[in-house]
Amino acid sequence: MKRNAQTILRSFFPLLIIICCALITILSYQKGKPRDYNEIKKEGVLRIVTEYNQYDYYISGDTVDGFQYALSRAISDISALNIEIHLEMSLEKSFKGLAQKKYDLIARNIPITSELKEKYLFTTPIVYNKQVLVQRTEEANNGIKPIRNQLDLARKTLYIPKDSPALLRLQNLEHEIGDTIHVVEEPLYSSEQLMMMVARGDIDYAVCDQQLAVLSQKQLPEIDIQTDISFTQLQSWAVRNGSPALRDSLNHWLEQIRQSGLFEQIYKKYYRRPKV
Repeated sequence: MKRNAQTILRSFFPLLIIICCALITILSYQKGKPRDYNEIKKEGVLRIVTEYNQYDYYISGDTVDGFQYALSRAISDISALNIEIHLEMSLEKSFKGLAQKKYDLIARNIPITSELKEKYLFTTPIVYNKQVLVQRTEEANNGIKPIRNQLDLARKTLYIPKDSPALLRLQNLEHEIGDTIHVVEEPLYSSEQLMMMVARGDIDYAVCDQQLAVLSQKQLPEIDIQTDISFTQLQSWAVRNGSPALRDSLNHWLEQIRQSGLFEQIYKKYYRRPKV
């Protein structure tokens, strides 16, 4: 019996090797297989990753809403592609998923930098934005006046979400003022949560996008957002370097959405809400 078992194992071993090799070949092929507009169109599905927050993508009751969601839906309608939306708070993980072809498009307002342009393709600008310092107002901070000069950020501790595009700007600002700025990349909290922590006095300073700060200030009157950290930046969606046809298609669809007036409607709904 033992000899029969050994014979069976010896006969199956070459087959097992063949199966393993075949699987490796298939996986390698899938990894190297191009995924540009033609492949996406053939499948009929555009895989999008975005961030969950109260303005770009959120769930209210049984309804999904938000700026990125509404704009993605408009792209779906005009392109006849189904959209498959994934949620990921980490921008770094979003870029990794893009490289691994888990996603086709990062639908977030990403500042376009020369470093990122070397690695990814960007659509025409989605929004114009800038980074601002979030701190407490004088009234909410025991009479201490808010910082207005960037030179006064020397030796201060500023919080940003992990992998935030603001990190590069703060590193450059550190060189500009010729002194140390302590930057804490918070792995657990989003920009919204960091602003709440500033308002409560848990931390003193955070840095986030101006548009998000303006909207959040309505619920957090304790925060001051009048000090700029960066100049106005172009912010866009990102696709893989190997997907130029998808980038061009997205630009074409975005232009159609702008010309129809729909883009302005979506933008005003989420980023220019009337004062209450």
